[in-house]
Amino acid sequence: MFLQTSRSMGLAGAASFFALAVSGCTTPAPQAAQATSAAAEVAATASSGTPSEPGLCLASGPQTPRDIASVYGLNPIKFDIAPGPETLNLCNIHSHTNAEHKAPGFSVLAGDRSSGGYQCNETAELTEAELVDPAGGQGAFKGVKPGDTIEVHWVYSSCDVTPGEGLGSCLSDSCENPTLRVEAQAFLVVNDTSAINFNDYVYDNTVINGRHQPKALPVGTGTPVVFRGSTTGPAFDQSTCSPLQVTWSVRPMCARVDINSLNQWAAKGNVFKETTSHGVRELVTAPELLSQIE
Repeated sequence: MFLQTSRSMGLAGAASFFALAVSGCTTPAPQAAQATSAAAEVAATASSGTPSEPGLCLASGPQTPRDIASVYGLNPIKFDIAPGPETLNLCNIHSHTNAEHKAPGFSVLAGDRSSGGYQCNETAELTEAELVDPAGGQGAFKGVKPGDTIEVHWVYSSCDVTPGEGLGSCLSDSCENPTLRVEAQAFLVVNDTSAINFNDYVYDNTVINGRHQPKALPVGTGTPVVFRGSTTGPAFDQSTCSPLQVTWSVRPMCARVDINSLNQWAAKGNVFKETTSHGVRELVTAPELLSQIE
């Protein structure tokens, strides 16, 4: 879940919200006392056992991304798990190149750096035909080609908002501290029209029971792992944390998606103004920065 300056963030409230989000370890004012107490609790826990890593932003709440196969976490800051996506408004859809999370179905480290994200386990098994780029590198969804793994985030907000560009679309002047939820799915991109059509999961002015919703969410890729975390993106690491509280719902297995459908979505134009995939945040491994998965 990325943070992005955009034209959609012209609202004074959105600007304030964004400034807070990119301020590293700064904690939202209403949560300051809780965060200070939590930091002390984490420090006490660490001092009684294995010392904390130096430089950790212990005043922040639980962070993301993580290895969802491990439930262990020491961060004591808890907030209410967001309700199901059907009760919230879809506010943004975007993707990251390589999966930010690590999971049973996407556990292959991309490249030789821990900050490179993860690839679907079946990446090396693709055929020559599946790896052909039908757009010859000139596809509308720039920088994504067959053989890549992408992690798609459907971002939801408790605010009465309309889907749009960036995180600013998830709040408003009258709703500056929303409950946020992200539904996540890792896809292996292939050149195969029989694979998943991404357009089946996009927003097309779909309103169900008064809530903005995508056409559908992916199913058949395992029971989503739900946990407390934060926003993600390459601006954050274990010493510069996101202060925002997000409920995550991450599916543990990959699915194959047709590159042609991604290019069609970008070429058609979308309210999110998404034409490329974003960078990833390095996997969070320090237990002090992770929530216990319940």
